[in-house]
Amino acid sequence: MLAHLVVALVVVIAASRVVGAGFAAVRQPRVIGEMLAGILLGPSLLGRVAPDVEAWLLPADITPQLGFVAQVGVVSFMFMVGLELDSSALGRSRREATVVSIAGIVVPFALGVILTVTALSSLAPVGVSTALFASFIGVAMSVTAFPVLARILVDHKISKTRVGMLALTSAALGDVIAWCLLAIVAGLAKTGSLRSLQTIGLTIAFVTFMLVVARPLALRIAMSHEGRRSHPRTAFVVFGVLVSAWITQAIGVHALFGAFLFGAIIPHDSKLANDVEGKLKVVVVSLLLPAFFAFSGLRTQLSLVHGVSSWWVCGLVILVASAGKIGGVFVAARSLGMSRRDASALGALMNTRGLMELVVLNIGLDLGVISHALFAMFVVMALVTTLATSPLLRVAWGPNVAREPADDRARAP
Repeated sequence: MLAHLVVALVVVIAASRVVGAGFAAVRQPRVIGEMLAGILLGPSLLGRVAPDVEAWLLPADITPQLGFVAQVGVVSFMFMVGLELDSSALGRSRREATVVSIAGIVVPFALGVILTVTALSSLAPVGVSTALFASFIGVAMSVTAFPVLARILVDHKISKTRVGMLALTSAALGDVIAWCLLAIVAGLAKTGSLRSLQTIGLTIAFVTFMLVVARPLALRIAMSHEGRRSHPRTAFVVFGVLVSAWITQAIGVHALFGAFLFGAIIPHDSKLANDVEGKLKVVVVSLLLPAFFAFSGLRTQLSLVHGVSSWWVCGLVILVASAGKIGGVFVAARSLGMSRRDASALGALMNTRGLMELVVLNIGLDLGVISHALFAMFVVMALVTTLATSPLLRVAWGPNVAREPADDRARAP
């Protein structure tokens, strides 16, 4: 089992690196290639061309083990994203992030409900009420891919700009709202609202504890770390990341947000933050994170979308999802005084859905709220909206996205 797992991990990571490098060569983020690498190794291509090879490389008893490795990678990466955030800058943009995130949830959610009632009602599974089905579609339309967005910001070198920081903050806040809505939908699907109310209450309590109790403690530990051996405090940080991720996963939100929140409470400019990041970055970015993207792609079966009518519905899903997210964020950003170019770029960034969409879709599939055909259509939507992010950024900002800070753009005549 261990030997087979190592072979599968090597093949998946090698494929993701090769395909990712190819996408980087054509000025697309590497993360897109890493996502598609998993699809190429899965049932959509390798499973159809050489099913025996796919069955040997990734048998049923190996895939869950590979999934555990991938989850550790993405949890570690989200901790690093939180570690690099400037909390003082986030405080200054709290109002902007709230406005943008709410608009990025409400508008696509409403359009998703309308689309469900007018065009998707026939695709609802037997026994699922229209209200429950429409609510889940609205949530699926509202998600932004937090980890994928973070990778795109880093690849384009705009993570430190005003638009980049606002996009990441808004995506984090928006996804927390979306996960709470998803918890409500899941609770209703399980014929009870008590679980969803418990999830919301426990999430608020955990965030409050992290900001009021854990953050001052992390500040004291970071200050005491200066000029001392790093091993004990680094071990404490790793322990804190794992515990925070476990708590948020246990209460029904997601492990990613616990890891991100723990990273965010550590001062980003401290020696402790620099030491921990230096020890984790190479392993996480080069090894574990590509495994997560590739593994998630293995669960995608694009062959389920076939026929003119199915592709027409799929195109409509893509159009409505993009219009809701980009349009809602654009209007909100303009109301905050942002330039047309920056508002358009922010909308394009928030339209990135990626693999967080796949997480939501898998929950819906497990609950029986959506069918396998609709699952495949929304997977296509997630891929298309993620692929469109970089081209839309170049349309909004011009060809030199990575070399021109957003603040300079806003001041340019």
